[in-house]
Order: sequence, then C-alpha cells, then structure tokens
Amino acid sequence: MSVGFQVFAQGGEEEFGAIRDVCPGGRDEFLVNIENGGDHCIPLDAIIDVHDEKVIVDVARLPDATRRLIKHAHDSEVPGL
Repeated sequence: MSVGFQVFAQGGEEEFGAIRDVCPGGRDEFLVNIENGGDHCIPLDAIIDVHDEKVIVDVARLPDATRRLIKHAHDSEVPGL
C-alpha cells in the first residue's frame, strides 16, 4: 500500500479517493483524499484487500460522516465529460 493507490468501497466499481499518506504520525490508519470531501483518516483494520494498486475497504467499519462522504464522492461529476 502506497501513496497514490486508489481506494474503493467493498463491492464498489468506482474509486472514491486516493491514499495521501500511510500511518501518519505512526498511527494505525491511512490518510485518504475522498473526492469532493477532502482528506480523512481511515483505520487500517477497515482494509479488506490490497491488489493492483487498489485498496478495498469495508465502509461499515468507518464513522457515519466518512460513509456519507464516500456515498457522495461523485455527486459533482457531469455525465459525459
């Protein structure tokens, strides 16, 4: 797992963000820039799998506020652009 890896919700087909830092300050979490939501820490124990530069997380293990941001990560996208 490295900076720049894309982050996906388990079962999701579209990434909701990208890793900005791994274990900042030695904490057991990684910093993710959630699209349209800014930078947020996600606990390492929420990771289900890492492969092909993709990190898959169990969003049920995340705080409600973070889950809401993930759900709306692509709301501002314009179809066809």
